[in-house]
Amino acid sequence: MKNLKAAILAAIIFYCACPRAAAQAPLYKDPKASPAERAADLLGRMTAEEKFGQLQQLDGLWEGDYRKEHLELAREGRLGSTLNVRFAANVNILQKEAVEHSRLGIPLLFAFDVIHGYRTIFPVPLGESAQWDPELAGKAASAAAEEAYSVGLKWTFAPMVDIARDPRWGRIVEGSGEDPYLGSRLAAARVRGFQGADFSAPGKLLACAKHWVGYGAAEAGRDYNSTNISRSALRNVYFPPFKAALDAGAATFMSAFNDLNGVPSTANKAAIAGTLRGDWGFKGFVVSDYTSVKELIAHGLAADEEDAAVKALSAGVDMEMVSTLYRDKGPAALSAGRLSLPVLDASVLRVLEMKFRAGIFEKPYIDPALETKKLLTPKTRKLALEAALKSLVLLRNTGGLLPLGPGLKKIAVVGALADSKTDMLGSWSADGKPADAVTLLEGVRETVSPGTEVVYSSGCSPSAGTDEELAKAVAAASEADVIIAAVGEEASMSGEASSRAFLSLPGRQLELLERLKKTGRPVVAVLFNGRPLELSWLDANIPAILEAWYPGTEGGRAVAQTLFGRSNPGGKLPVTFPLTLGQVPIYYAHRSTGRPPSAAEKYSSKYTDSPVEPLYPFGYGLSYSSFTYSGLSVTPAKIKADGKAIVKVAVTNSSSRSGDEIAQLYIRDAAGSETRPVRELKGFKRVTLSPGETKTLEFELGPAELGYYYEDGFAVEPGLFGVYASGSSEGGLEARLEVMP
Repeated sequence: MKNLKAAILAAIIFYCACPRAAAQAPLYKDPKASPAERAADLLGRMTAEEKFGQLQQLDGLWEGDYRKEHLELAREGRLGSTLNVRFAANVNILQKEAVEHSRLGIPLLFAFDVIHGYRTIFPVPLGESAQWDPELAGKAASAAAEEAYSVGLKWTFAPMVDIARDPRWGRIVEGSGEDPYLGSRLAAARVRGFQGADFSAPGKLLACAKHWVGYGAAEAGRDYNSTNISRSALRNVYFPPFKAALDAGAATFMSAFNDLNGVPSTANKAAIAGTLRGDWGFKGFVVSDYTSVKELIAHGLAADEEDAAVKALSAGVDMEMVSTLYRDKGPAALSAGRLSLPVLDASVLRVLEMKFRAGIFEKPYIDPALETKKLLTPKTRKLALEAALKSLVLLRNTGGLLPLGPGLKKIAVVGALADSKTDMLGSWSADGKPADAVTLLEGVRETVSPGTEVVYSSGCSPSAGTDEELAKAVAAASEADVIIAAVGEEASMSGEASSRAFLSLPGRQLELLERLKKTGRPVVAVLFNGRPLELSWLDANIPAILEAWYPGTEGGRAVAQTLFGRSNPGGKLPVTFPLTLGQVPIYYAHRSTGRPPSAAEKYSSKYTDSPVEPLYPFGYGLSYSSFTYSGLSVTPAKIKADGKAIVKVAVTNSSSRSGDEIAQLYIRDAAGSETRPVRELKGFKRVTLSPGETKTLEFELGPAELGYYYEDGFAVEPGLFGVYASGSSEGGLEARLEVMP
């Protein structure tokens, strides 16, 4: 009894001395409350300075460390997120300052550009899109998320879903190419891969659909440049992949660098508050791109730093990346009434709610042991090999030069890209290590028969080359049975801030190929590049061309296995390859003119010095197998505007080798209140067929596929539709579907 009285007395003294301990824990600390309830409770306890702090993202060191100022800001509750800070040794120290030493204990959100893999690097997104396999793309994103999570990350700035139809633009490598349907399917798959069913779970990341909006239509293909996009093009071409990402649950969006029809995207209220949040109901938060809030001044939209902060925040950009205008200029604008408190609170609520949904209040720290368990595992390398194999596109194979046979005595591998581990990884390769990558040369040596000699000469790199180097390459190749020439672009030539005015092979690589051809030996060209190139000379003179993109950690092995027939290429182009630079921008889904191109008619839409047709169309790709299409049917042949039709087509492997075919379904609206593209992709399936095997594929055409955004909104207009089934955007079987009034 004496001990009990003493315990009660001690408790009374404690609660009197610490009245907060006697009070109920704040609602925001209750994991049973909803994220919205917790966010609202927390918001009500915050000072203006702490609110602006939650909207601030700062850049760590590229190597993964935090900056000294981050510790103090986290401790003061004036930092909401970082990018580039990673690894448990860094993340946990910085997180501890925010969680255990700040007044309210709000955790930080750690972000990084995990674009096509974290440590295990998959093909660049444009190459991955050539797989036409959303399920596989989702698996790659999921594997990347698991690796990234193991080093303390919880947010990735991916997927990039910008439609791009000008290959001069460097960031075409980071997206899915030119088509909104393919882009939408891949956007949704990548979001689901990164986030899973519950992005608070271990091994999952918040996704970020970027760049909202129109960034891929930069004038002249020059990065960061202005865009002028019609309302119809916005809604039918550039919006759909973003809507697909949102419907898949994308937690965040990123505003773009460009101005859109005169209003920079980072202050474009119509796009953010209007379309994204108003029309589509997006509940997540929007982050600016790197310093794009401050860049509103250079755009000529904002008069000064405070004006830029007010305009971006008022437009709905919730978090400012790297520049500090919200933090530095926001409080004064708020006090003076130039920034409204409801606008500020709405942005803070969105950020807080997402942090609660991400689970970082309950699990703010990362287990250091994960780094040794989750990075570059045999499982992820196997997946990277599959991804690389399926991304390869065979562009030309005259005389059946490929696959190479086992009886070759001597093979010459030529070109600096053939032995460049760095260039296998491509741009935005996160923490991928060049040392982990398998080069083409290594892959060839690993794959050839024991009696085959492999000689190598660097020839010339894409950015350099001397007469002596070219001569050495020709000498090394002159007595080979076959020459494998690796040509294209260094990884640094594609990606952000890497636009090109010319699409020809850079440096002296074309001269190298010309000299190799003169040896009389058969030449196989393997392309490593992040954009369509001008390949007309190669197409006319090199018998075999394989598009490898930047294929990732297992890329060289995948290319070699394909060259020697251990794998059969089945990829298709997600973007058109022009015949000549003068055709750019060029894409399959163009509108017809009143005077279509005609060789017999002078006054038609054509060039006087070049064909109008591309070198390789969208959806094109060869195989070591051959396929035939038959039996295209549309049932019923007549439907109402809200009805659905089933399209069937039989695809047969008419060769003696098993292979993959990507069957594609296109439509064309014959006539309507607004002209539509000559073809629109509305379905695709990648199938594996044994020799002689036939599979009947089934597609559905309903309002989602037949409809279009017209001036008055989305509608399925009555009339005739052409329906096409083929192995590319050109040719194929044709049927008709009639939509009744």
